[in-house]
Amino acid sequence: MAALALTPPTAGQSQPRRSSCWGRRRPPPPEPRPPTPTPAEGLRCEEEKVAARKTAPMTGGVKKPLRSVALREIRKYQKGAELLIRKMPFQRVVREIAQLHKSDLRFQSHAMLALQEAEEAYLVGLFEDTNLCAIHAKRVTIMPKDVHLATRIRGERH
Repeated sequence: MAALALTPPTAGQSQPRRSSCWGRRRPPPPEPRPPTPTPAEGLRCEEEKVAARKTAPMTGGVKKPLRSVALREIRKYQKGAELLIRKMPFQRVVREIAQLHKSDLRFQSHAMLALQEAEEAYLVGLFEDTNLCAIHAKRVTIMPKDVHLATRIRGERH
């Protein structure tokens, strides 16, 4: 057997290409874009897209509100000082309860507003305590059992 001598290539000679299994492949060149439509063609194309959107059936139902929306609402209601319960429905409930105890009762408008302010302050405090109960249970959603626990701790219900 004759030994092969490896000599560097001389000028004008090229070294043979080696194939490597770990060589990088070049990605294929991007496909050419279609020509931009003229204004009339573009308008027709947009009309077709709008028509396709209108005829496509809705899937999924009601969109779920994002948590950022909930936080925004919390900040909004904490800043505001207005009443959150509508006045007329609240008045109807108060009059209905008053009718159970004594008929023919009349209320001054300031008395109704004072009752409504007190009721909303009570509910806000109850919901704060309820939220603390839910957080204590390692949850972020309040449940009826949290309301029951909060009222029981407050000593309002036996």
